[in-house]
Amino acid sequence: MTQSYLNFKGIFLKIPYLPLLIEILTEELPAIPLLKELPHIQEKWQKSAQDFGISSTPTFYYTPRRLVLYEENFPTTTQDTLIESYGPPLSIAFNNGDKTQGLSKAGESFYKKNGLSVDTPLQTKHKDNKEVLYYAYTKKGVPTSTLLGDILTQWLHSLHFGKSMLWGNTKQSFIRPVRNICILLGEQSVQMSAFDIQSKAQTYIHRDVSFAPVLVNSPQAYFEILKNGKIIVNQNERKAMIIEQISHIESTHHIKVEIDASLLDEIVAITEYPHAAFGSFEKDFLRLPPEVIITSMKENQRYFATYANDTLHNGFVLVANSTAQNLTPIVQGNQKVLKARLSDAVFFYENDIKNGFAPEQLSQILFVEGLGSLLDKSKRENIIAHILLESFANQLTLPLSEAKEILDNAITYAKADLLTQMVYEFTELQGIMGYYYAQKFGMHPLVALSIKEQYLPTGEDSALPSHILSAIVALSVKLDNIFALFSIQKIPTGSKDPFALRRAANGVLKIIAQYNLDFDLRIDMPRIYQAAGYKPSDLNHIESFFLERLEGFLKVNPSLVRCVLNARVDNHKMRNLNTIISNTQSLSSFFEKSDKEALVRLFKRVANILDENMQSAPIDTSLFALEEEKSLYNALQTIKNSTFNNTQEHIEALFALKSPLECFFESVLVNDSNITLQTNRKMLILEVYNEFLRIGDIKDITL
Repeated sequence: MTQSYLNFKGIFLKIPYLPLLIEILTEELPAIPLLKELPHIQEKWQKSAQDFGISSTPTFYYTPRRLVLYEENFPTTTQDTLIESYGPPLSIAFNNGDKTQGLSKAGESFYKKNGLSVDTPLQTKHKDNKEVLYYAYTKKGVPTSTLLGDILTQWLHSLHFGKSMLWGNTKQSFIRPVRNICILLGEQSVQMSAFDIQSKAQTYIHRDVSFAPVLVNSPQAYFEILKNGKIIVNQNERKAMIIEQISHIESTHHIKVEIDASLLDEIVAITEYPHAAFGSFEKDFLRLPPEVIITSMKENQRYFATYANDTLHNGFVLVANSTAQNLTPIVQGNQKVLKARLSDAVFFYENDIKNGFAPEQLSQILFVEGLGSLLDKSKRENIIAHILLESFANQLTLPLSEAKEILDNAITYAKADLLTQMVYEFTELQGIMGYYYAQKFGMHPLVALSIKEQYLPTGEDSALPSHILSAIVALSVKLDNIFALFSIQKIPTGSKDPFALRRAANGVLKIIAQYNLDFDLRIDMPRIYQAAGYKPSDLNHIESFFLERLEGFLKVNPSLVRCVLNARVDNHKMRNLNTIISNTQSLSSFFEKSDKEALVRLFKRVANILDENMQSAPIDTSLFALEEEKSLYNALQTIKNSTFNNTQEHIEALFALKSPLECFFESVLVNDSNITLQTNRKMLILEVYNEFLRIGDIKDITL
């Protein structure tokens, strides 16, 4: 690291590093886009700095009006760099390869490229066993203050918040208008121009305190100014502050506050000085479904819901961006707004109950161009559901005839709440409102439950359907989405998946695994596809689509998934999703508690010793000349004649062949000169391999 010098109050100090402070002051930033980009912001700064030869790992802070980078030790100059340039071999660099005859055109070109005169002393170096022209020099480091503007510009352009905007006469867009850029390297204000503004060493404090700009002369002063100006710049401090305030409210009002993590993050992003307060609404509104009240508070107003004795309470917690000691006027204003919203919700709710379900009107709502209406979709889902019901009948705890009737009603009314006023107002409550209305209309509890759970799971950590019938309804919804959209070539490509078909496929896998449901892509999928009347499509493409989801869903060593996918049942590759999931998870579980390297090495030997495409033939036990042959054969027969309670037991039994196999390979010459003996021994090894193939192809495992 080269040294730099800073004039500090007239005294020259030898300082290689200085604190760096960068603040991008903006209009209020939208929370959601900021939070989505948050995981990449520091990484992108590091990349931008690296492109200019600087190693920088700053801390990133944000408030609604500012993006802040702070690094306590930032280099004041870049490092000296050795620049090397290799030219042509001397045989080419000089006329006729003779130094006394002067430079050739190739040699002159090298000198010119490096800015050298022909009088420059000759330098050479050996490269690839040839002596070549060579030139090297040390590029001195430059003050980083001269690079910060370019680094910052590159970083700002690398940030992706979704939609951006233009303002004034600027030609550069950003998520919100930029009002100032402050760059301080120690006490030096670094100048730059961007977004039609010139950077200034100033900032703004909380609007409750002042609207005037405040001059800043150092990073340390910056943080002091913000602290005194009621700006909590560290988002983690704001979060801790909110949680502590909520805890105090809980103790004071004897309630429990439901702290939604995503809502908390959003509130942290929209406050500079958070101040939590308790508000309430009339108890009469509690006759609304709890989800309606919570959604109205959370989505529209960003309130936290409160509970008393595990039931929704007629209170809420708001977080104001205010330094005021008395929040009563703010609370009263928010209570008034919430009352109006809940009054509207009561009106919608009562109207919907009075009007009842009208599923026939789904014919007026288009599902997707080329796939008919939502009523057409419901009819396809009904066909799928009844096929699945027949396949999973052994899972039922109620008569099949009753289950069919429940399914018919559940799917008939599943989408009916899309026609209600409540779902029109709160689209995120589809299914949930159908559940409450079905209860009000006296429908079977499992009909109501199936309507509610038809979209589950909705994400990575989402709950799953809680009953086999609601699971069948959810599967029908997802399978129809996938089959129907594939049939009209609406197929996910790259990062684009506008109809969330990957999430639907993951949901299918989760439900199958949860309920241990047999679903064979080679048997059940064509049956459903034909019965539901989809347009002709390449089912192999859909099969691959499901299989590609397995690695991400199972979260295991990918080679175990490949191993199981190459399993053979009656000479056909395994395509039963439930069996694939079970076998892969069981293999992974077994290897976690085993000497996996030794096992894989041994059993790969079983696969590798066999000729490709070798066909099975009867084993002649009379040809067994050694006890090790008999032991391996008997151990294998025990496995083949056994009934296992689960896949885990089968796998443990197969890998228990380790001992007789090791003895066999140690004592038995497989490639005996006697072809009859050799073939018989290979058939024994092949039988071991084929038994493994019922679980997976062991040669595909890499650990």
